[in-house]
Amino acid sequence: MSRHTDFTQVIDRGAVAIIRAQSGELLVDVSKAIYAGGLDVIEVTFTVPGVLDILAQVKRELGDKILLGAGTVLDPETARAAILAGAEFIVTPTVNTDVIELCNRYDKLIMTGALTPTEVLTAWEAGADIIKVFPAFVGGPAYLKALHGPLPQIPLMPTGGVDLETLPAYLNAGACAVGLGSSLVTKQMVESGDLDGIQKLTTEYMNQIAALRKG
Repeated sequence: MSRHTDFTQVIDRGAVAIIRAQSGELLVDVSKAIYAGGLDVIEVTFTVPGVLDILAQVKRELGDKILLGAGTVLDPETARAAILAGAEFIVTPTVNTDVIELCNRYDKLIMTGALTPTEVLTAWEAGADIIKVFPAFVGGPAYLKALHGPLPQIPLMPTGGVDLETLPAYLNAGACAVGLGSSLVTKQMVESGDLDGIQKLTTEYMNQIAALRKG
C-alpha cells in the first residue's frame, strides 16, 4: 500500500496500538487479540528483544489484515531494517530528519515524535506525515489544543498518558488519532497472557472513539 493509503487508515481508525514487553514471545498473539478487538494499526517497539523477528512473524501471520509499524526508531539504519522486516510505518520518539528522509524515499508512513511547537513544525516541514506529541501527559489535552490552534494543518497524535478517561478530551482538543500503549496493553495482561482482556479493552477503546466522533 502507499503512504497516503496508510495515512488514511490511521486517521480512519483513530488509534495506534503500541505493544512492548521484556519478551517477544507473546506479542504475536497480542497483535492478534488487538486485531480481533477491532484495531488494525499496530506498532511494535524496538525496546522489545528480537523485535525484527517479531515484526517478520506478525507480518507472516497477519499479513495485510493489519497495518504494522515499528516504534522507538532512533536512526535511519534501524528504520530501514524495520521496513525490510515488514514494517509499513515508522514511529520515532524524537525529531530525526534523516529517518523522515528515508521513510519518504521508500514511501513509508512516518510518525515523528515531538513536543514543542518548534519541534512539531520542524518535523512537519521535513516531511513527517503525523506528529506524535510525546509525552502527551506533560501538557495534557490543554497543551494539545494550544498546539493545534496555530498549527491546524498538522496532524497531531498524542501518545503517553492517553486512556479511556482522557481520550475524549484529547479528541476534542484536535487529535487526529491517539497512541495507546500501556493503557491498552498492560504489563499485567501481557505477562499473564490475558488475550481476552486485551481484545475486550481494544473493543472498548474503538467503540468510544466511534461514539465520540459521531457525537
